[in-house]
Amino acid sequence: MPLRLLKPLRAALAVVFLALTVYLFLDFRETGARYLADPVLYLQFVPSLLAFLGEASLGAAGFIAVLALTLLLGRVYCSTVCPLGTFQDVVGRLFGKKRRGHAFAPARNGLRYGILALTACLFLAGSGLALHLLDPFSNFGRILSNLVRPVVLAANNLAVPLAESFGSSAVYRVQWPVPVPVAVGAALAMLLLVGWLGARHGRLYCNTVCPVGALLGLFAARSLLRVRFDAGACRECGRCERACKADCIDFKAKTVDAGRCVACGNCLAACRDHALRLTAPGAGGAMPGKDPGRRKFLVGLIGGSLGLAAVGARAAEPPKVVPSRPTTIPEKRTSPVSPPGSVGIEHFTAKCTACHLCVSACPSRVLAPSFLAYGLAGVMQPQMWFEAAHCNYDCTVCSEVCPSGAILPLTRERKRRTQTGVAHFIKENCVVHMDNTNCGACSEHCPTKAVHMVPYPNPSGRRLVIPEVNEAICVGCGGCEHACPTRPFRAIFVDGNPVHKRAEKPAEKKLEPLPEAGGDFPF
Repeated sequence: MPLRLLKPLRAALAVVFLALTVYLFLDFRETGARYLADPVLYLQFVPSLLAFLGEASLGAAGFIAVLALTLLLGRVYCSTVCPLGTFQDVVGRLFGKKRRGHAFAPARNGLRYGILALTACLFLAGSGLALHLLDPFSNFGRILSNLVRPVVLAANNLAVPLAESFGSSAVYRVQWPVPVPVAVGAALAMLLLVGWLGARHGRLYCNTVCPVGALLGLFAARSLLRVRFDAGACRECGRCERACKADCIDFKAKTVDAGRCVACGNCLAACRDHALRLTAPGAGGAMPGKDPGRRKFLVGLIGGSLGLAAVGARAAEPPKVVPSRPTTIPEKRTSPVSPPGSVGIEHFTAKCTACHLCVSACPSRVLAPSFLAYGLAGVMQPQMWFEAAHCNYDCTVCSEVCPSGAILPLTRERKRRTQTGVAHFIKENCVVHMDNTNCGACSEHCPTKAVHMVPYPNPSGRRLVIPEVNEAICVGCGGCEHACPTRPFRAIFVDGNPVHKRAEKPAEKKLEPLPEAGGDFPF
């Protein structure tokens, strides 16, 4: 296979990774995308690195495979696996400068390695803010989750009346995600920045801003196989330089900056004189076409490595009771509620890259990006937001899709006993106390019956019941808070546990046996 065919091979694999990543974030019908999360996300560098730091296992060692592949072939991750990199290529192809092409530009090493050093220093100091703001996978995830997904959901909901008019129920309404201005703004800013740079300057973002690109560039500069010139065969036509999206080829000096090269294969496909080839340092020998055995070996090695990379790779219920007047006593929250499986605030904020895959995958839409709930370093990291929904008692989806180890896998049994927070009751805000009327919405929505109703003595002598909380069996799912009809302050709310606890098992009530039917039906 000629070297020029490496470009279409690489492009095909990049499209596969991009399509699967988009599928993970936009699968609002829950058709099974989450079951692909492990193989698709295995090679995403930053999530894999964070997962490995928490659990050193082969299942979290994707970043090591990326480093090894980079030492062999250069920055294949950037050209094939990274969805933000592929997005830049798509933008460049649609809106870029096709006619005049690219031109060699000096490396901006001061900027790129300065950003890398700052990111590393902040991370070692305990702050992952720069890392999750600049991580390419997380940025692409936020673009999909906060900008693209709402458009897809809107299109789906607008199509429902049309489908119903044809008698079809194949399309159904889905719940809107919770819009968080800071997350939407950050995603839009990154989309505009990366899109503009991709259209005007190719992979400039990857070689100036992205810390992953800068780190892999250090390894790629020492890669075993890299693009080199055969000075005798080069006619200085400049096609390779114009095709280079990284602006790292100087055809006049006959040099390729391996640290900035993203291993896209564009130059190999553009060169008609076979003046560019993949060789090891100091390698000589015949040009492609004169040593077919060696050429086939190199191409097979690259194709096989890329193939291995590919393989490794409900609506809210309306309140039943309407309070007669607004409530006046605010909830006293001491901690946000982090997702079940996140162990606690410290573990979660240290590992989470704010990619928002859990936000997109959550069936109940209870997860939403935060602003300053976790502090400045935790901007845009997800929290449980009971204004919109509550956490399903048996659901473990977020723990199944998290790529960085911020949310650890949970079995259904462990999820049912994980106490992310505790419900607290404010009697003065409750409609039973304010309006002398029964409600019980909180108790009806409590899966463990930690919130139960007890008699409430009152001056009017009415038979009223009011909520009482058994904190020992509360799991902090937010069902009570979500269902509570009082506004602006809830009569019952969930305060997060900084470190998750294990709730006691709720008592199980035995069902009474059915009466003897004799020979007749009991009804």
